[in-house]
Amino acid sequence: METEKVWFVTGASRGMGLSLVKKLLEDGYKVAATSRKSRSLAEALGDFDKQQFLPLEVDLTNGKSISKAFEKTVGHFGRIDVLVNNAGYGIGGAVEELNQEEIKDSFDINVMAVIKTMQSVMPYFREQKSGNIINISSIAGFAPGIGWAMYAATKYAVMGLSEVMAEDVKELGVKVTVVAPGAFRTEFLEESSLVFAENKIDGYDAIRASHEKYAVMNGAQAGDPDKLAQVLINLVQNPNPPVRLYLGSDAYHRAQDKIKLLSEELESNKDISSSTDF
Repeated sequence: METEKVWFVTGASRGMGLSLVKKLLEDGYKVAATSRKSRSLAEALGDFDKQQFLPLEVDLTNGKSISKAFEKTVGHFGRIDVLVNNAGYGIGGAVEELNQEEIKDSFDINVMAVIKTMQSVMPYFREQKSGNIINISSIAGFAPGIGWAMYAATKYAVMGLSEVMAEDVKELGVKVTVVAPGAFRTEFLEESSLVFAENKIDGYDAIRASHEKYAVMNGAQAGDPDKLAQVLINLVQNPNPPVRLYLGSDAYHRAQDKIKLLSEELESNKDISSSTDF
């Protein structure tokens, strides 16, 4: 197993990001990892080899902060080979309930940070004619659930962005995979990783029921974050990794159901689709 590659992981102080960083360090990789507070990374990992691990305090809403983090990584390790965009959070509520600040904040972290990190890493990848980008989306970016419209909007954006990015950078020797996980047993369903619209409007009973269902699920999710970490490592070792990867049996089945629905809708409206041609 090649362990010379240098990984850069965002949102690494907990959840999937932390599981991935722990596994990478255990396997002997060099890792740079970001968090809003570098101390939280150090506390989460305990003692670590400074030659192997670089904790970075990064504001993912700030392009300069992101660029400096990549400069520090290359200065410390001499190169960078893998970018994992893991940072993000869930946001729930009806569209009319969410205010502009709540919406902007979610897009800043879930979408714009992904764009900014890719923009910052690509000069290094272009120069070395190699690199892997792994963007963590969600099954909600393909088969969303009721009550999570804005979260779905951000994750759909990551899916589309990644699919085109994969084609754009292929000739440069860079590989892109967008990962759409289902429910994994992390802190994602806890208050620290979820935001709900402050303004609650009466009548959205189905949305409230949906949010309650997810709250009850916390701690009983089917997905194992340690197994996900190994899958991500295997992706980078794969000379021809998939562009889209659904992780978790729940994600697989939700994607299957959505594909069936899309196929049925497409065929049932085929005549209408064709009716607008000259």
